[in-house]
Parts: sequence; structure tokens; C-alpha cells
Amino acid sequence: MKFDRRLVLVMLAPGAALAAWLALGGVLFRMTLDPAQRAGVDAAIGPLVASHGVLPVAWWLIAAALAAWAAGRLYAAHVAAPARLADATRVLIGDVAAPDLVPHGGAAARNLAVAINGLAGARRALQDDMARLVAAASRGVAEQRDQLGALMAELNQSVVVCNLDGRILLYNERARQLFRRLSRAPQGAGGAELIGLGRSIYGVFDRALIAHALETVERRIARGDDAATASARFVTGMPAGHLLRVSMAPVRPAASDGSAPTGFVLLLDDITGEYEVQSRRDRQLLELTEASRASFANMQAALDVLDYPDLEAEERDRFQKVVREEVSAMSARLAALAAGMSQDLMTRWPLQEMLGGDLVAAVATRIEADTGQRVTPDEVDGTLWLSVDSFALIQALAFLASRLEPFDRADLRIRLTQAGNRAHLDLIWAAEDARPETLTGWQTGAMQVGDVLSPLSVRDVAERHGGEVWFEHDRARSLSFFRFLLPLATGEPAAAVTHKDSRPEYYDFDLFAASEGSRALDERLLGDIAYTVFDTETTGLHPAHGDEIIQIGATRIVNGKVLRGECFDQLVDPQRSIPEASIPIHGIRPAMVRGKPTIAEVMPAFRTFASDTVLVGHNVAFDMRFLKLKEVVSGVRFDQPVLDTLLLSSVVHPNEASHDLEAIAARLGVTISGRHTAVGDALATAEVFLKLLPLLREQGILTLGQAREAAQKSYYSRLRY
Repeated sequence: MKFDRRLVLVMLAPGAALAAWLALGGVLFRMTLDPAQRAGVDAAIGPLVASHGVLPVAWWLIAAALAAWAAGRLYAAHVAAPARLADATRVLIGDVAAPDLVPHGGAAARNLAVAINGLAGARRALQDDMARLVAAASRGVAEQRDQLGALMAELNQSVVVCNLDGRILLYNERARQLFRRLSRAPQGAGGAELIGLGRSIYGVFDRALIAHALETVERRIARGDDAATASARFVTGMPAGHLLRVSMAPVRPAASDGSAPTGFVLLLDDITGEYEVQSRRDRQLLELTEASRASFANMQAALDVLDYPDLEAEERDRFQKVVREEVSAMSARLAALAAGMSQDLMTRWPLQEMLGGDLVAAVATRIEADTGQRVTPDEVDGTLWLSVDSFALIQALAFLASRLEPFDRADLRIRLTQAGNRAHLDLIWAAEDARPETLTGWQTGAMQVGDVLSPLSVRDVAERHGGEVWFEHDRARSLSFFRFLLPLATGEPAAAVTHKDSRPEYYDFDLFAASEGSRALDERLLGDIAYTVFDTETTGLHPAHGDEIIQIGATRIVNGKVLRGECFDQLVDPQRSIPEASIPIHGIRPAMVRGKPTIAEVMPAFRTFASDTVLVGHNVAFDMRFLKLKEVVSGVRFDQPVLDTLLLSSVVHPNEASHDLEAIAARLGVTISGRHTAVGDALATAEVFLKLLPLLREQGILTLGQAREAAQKSYYSRLRY
């Protein structure tokens, strides 16, 4: 058995002290004797020493050592081993998936560990049976919930559902993308979205605005409107200058008994572009009105003068010229206004995001079906995402291909390449002598493919995309092609935005039952609180001596669940060198952080992510010290409560020698992946924290205030950075 050396030293200390006391006492006693007495004592002790071979003091020392060794064995077998066995048993009680107990200590303790493992195995089998029964009973509900979640994810309109406390319990990817655009976070500050499960919608909208909308709905219901269709609308501005149109409808229980709403649904539209177009049109109309008023006044004055019968011919010509000029100016203004409105209509046509490879494949299939001619992809960048009206664009390309019958279509090809922030889509064919005037004329007439006639022209389709179409001839290779200039999508579509191959969590209907109430945060139950679990990677261990943060990673815990799809993961430019000795630990090299946002830019984004939550970390005093030193430069202060899994582990397992993250995870059956990356450590810490909560409850630690008080009494809370 492995002993704690400190315990052995503690047990040896009394024996050593006794031996030293006896030896010192003997020497002092001998010094107090006169020579005659000393000689008598020596004469009495001499035969004793001669007969035994060692001094009695040595016997005392050996006896004390043997007693200490025996006491150490007894302590390890009958005190330390049962205490550790009790800690491990509490873990098994709280988590059926925790590892089995390792038998150690005396025979009785080992037998007890084996018996407990047997009970745990039987409990696992029973829970597995119960889990199968529960799964079978709830499968239908789960399928309906998953179908709703999938449906919400595919909607093109932004949807957010909240409970009455304003906590977000459902949203779709469209809403996530919308608020990501509206966020003021620096480019690349991942996870800095304004919304997330369990977060408050009042971080986005004014609480009074939501309350007023709910009151409006209730008034409409009270006056007789249908509760199922009653809604309210409002428009609100966002800090970044965007305008949102919001439609609100209450969420009510299934029973139609006039019950109070349990939450509300928000349908969101970014109308900033529409507002700008409308404002520009209103401004043009106002300018047209003011200019026309002056033109009408000039023409009226000129016409009044022209009515004079004795007007000189020269004067008559001059006033007629005024009328012609004013009429011409008014015509030009009307033409400009009409052209601007036409362009607005073209560019505001709804476009959808489409992968370039899919578009090329669809075009090739359509042309082959209409003309019988096979189309060969030529230099196609299939990774480009385009923003297109795919139906009209495919129709335009099929129309052009059908008109190429006089030419050699045997080598018909299609090409897609990126050109800056646009894309070139080319329809290519072999042509020795192509007449540009004929081919250009195809662009302006109505399109007809087979029996299908479209009111649009090829040029209309290009303008609908805010782009152009033109004809080019490559004489060197005897090739001609039509080229469409198309817009690139602003980003990949919702389905491609995932975190580490996992689907983000978009809904948690259990939050309908959540209610903050009016209790102080310290009085709230640990299981009812939302947490932000975070970790930092740094250039070194000494924040007060110039070391800097180079990465912040975080995840959130809401309703007892780790939201792996809502993570904050941001590299930080430390604006200093990264020591070579630290690179093997975190794997972050200088080139990886060069040009990334600084800590002054990242901290406000992280503060938004962590708002209205309790911070959690492992040995979190270290990380908080780094954040504290950056309060002035960033203008951000983290003043919410903080919990440390290291301290909480020492509370629930006081007999364990190690409380580092790996040791705690091993005890609690948590698998760590991505160690020493900020997000990897944050996710592992989150899992460890959830495993610690039932162990804290067993010790009567139920609220946040109790957990903070218990952690402050730990020996490890004395560490300072």
C-alpha cells in the first residue's frame, strides 16, 4: 500500500521528540550531579550498557518508530481508506455512469468496495431497464419535438420563442444569422451572437417594448379578438443602425380556457434595406415635386406671356424655349425616377443561396433535357456560394443554349470562377465567326424555351441579380461565351454552420417552466441557474508581469445541459511574443494570432456572451486575474458571481490528494478531449461541474450562496495570482 509520507513523518515526530526529550533530560540530569554522584551513576549505568549493547535511549527511539509505523498502517487501512471509499461511493450514488470503486485498505474495506460495485451494477441494470421503458413511452413526443425543431431550422423567417421571463427557449438558424449580423462583435469573434438558449431577449429589445406589445395583445383578446390569431407589431432600431420589424404572438396552454400566456413568439425581419429604398424613393419624389413645382411655375408664366397678341417674335421664341426646356427637364427627372424604381425592383427580387457546383449541375441537366446536347463542366469552382434566382438563371442559360443551334454545340461547356467579390458564370461554345449584333440581340428579347414563354429577357435576369451579362469571343481559341456577373452569397447557408461537427441546440422546451422570480441570485438553486463555463490560454503564468491572453473559449450551461452548439472560441492577438516553452502546451503559434482581434476588442464580445450568467472555471482565479487586469483597456468588467470546480471538488472530496482537471474528470467518469485548448478545457470543465452538482446537494449545498461560502472555506481558495 502506498502511504502518504507526510502522515509517516507526523507519526514519527512524537517518537523522535520523546527520544530527544529523554536524551536531553539525561544529559541535563547528569550535569547537575557533583563528581562523586556522577561517578556513582556511571558505575550503575555502565554494567547495564555493557550487558545490552545499546543505550536505553535507542530502545525508546526504536519503540517509538515501530509505534508510529503501526499507527500509520492502522490509519491508512481503517481511516483513510474508508474515507476515500465513502467519497467514491457518493460519486456512484450521484452518477450511475461513474467508474467502479477500486478496492484498497483493509480486508473489510476491500470486501465492502466489491459489494458496493455489485450494488452499483444491479442499479445500472435497473436504470437501463427504466430508461428503455421511458424511451419507449416518450418516443412519440420526442419525434414531434424533433420535427418541430427541424421545421424551425428550415424556415426562411427569423423566429424566436421566449417564456414570460424573456428567456429564449427556441430559435432557428435564420434568427441566429440575423443577430450575428447585428452584433457589434469584432470580425471573427466566434460565439458573440446576441441570442442563445436561456439568454434574455431583453439584451436585444427594450423590456418596456415587449411588455407594451403583450398588453396590446391582451387588450385585443379582451375586446373579442380570436386568442389564436391575436398579435402585435412594432418596429425597433438596433445599436448598429439596423431596423427590425417584429411580429409578436402569445404562447398559450393547449386548453382553450382563457389561460394566461406562458410565453411569446417573435417573428423578425430586417427591413433596413427596405427602409433605405423607401427613404430614397420618398426623397426622389420630394425632389421631383419641388423641382416640378418650379417648372410648372416657369411654364405657367411663359404661357401667360405667350397669350399676349402683340408679343414680338423674338420674345415669343424665347418663352417657347423656356416651356420646351422645362418640359424636357421634367421628362428627364421622370425618366430617372422610373429607372431608379425599376432598378430597385430588379435588385430587390428575392434570391436564395446556392452552392455553385449544384447550380452548374442543374444548368447542365436542363440544357441536356431541352436541347439533347451534353454540357461539360469546365473550370468550375464548386465551393462558391452564390446568391441567385436559380429558376430564372437556369431558364436564361437554357434559352441561350437553345439559340446556339446554328453553331457547333458539340463542345458546349460551362465555367464558374470567382472574380473579386463576384462570380463569373460562362456558357462556352466553339465558334469561328460569331456575329456580336445577333448574339447581343438575344439578350434583350423575351425568352422562349420550347413551349414556355417568359416575360423576362436574359438581361432582365442579369439585372435581377444586380449584375450584367455580355458576349465575348476568344479568337485565339475560336471560342465564344456568354458571361453572367453574379453576386456571391454573404456566407454559407444555415445547414453548414455547425460547431465541431455537432448540430447546435436551437430549442429547450423545458425552459417554459423556468421562472426567475424575485429571489436574490445567491438564494437561487444551483440547478436553476444559467452558467458560462470558460477557460483561457495565455503566453505564461504571470499576468502581473506582462503575460497576455491568447485564446478565450467558453460554453454555456442552461437548464442543466451543456450547449455545445453555443460556444465562444476566439484567438487573441497578444501584441507580444509567445514564449517557445509555452507553445507545446497550448499549440498556439505566433502566426495563428497575428492580425486577430486584441483583448480590448474580444472582451466586450465575451461579456455579451456571458451576460446574465454565473461564471464557472477550473482554477478560475488565474483566468479572472487576467480579465481583471484588462478592465481599463477594454472598458469591460465582469462583476457576476464566479464558481471554481477546483474548490468545489475539494469540498465534495476533501480526502483526495489531487484536484487538477484530469484527476477530477477521472474520478467522475468524464472524458476529456482537446485538453489545453480553451474550448476543449471549457467543455470538460462544464461536464465536471454538472457531475459535481448532485454531490454538493448530498452535502446540503443547494444554492449559489451556499456553494460560494463552502468554496471560500477551502484551503485552495487562499491561492492568489
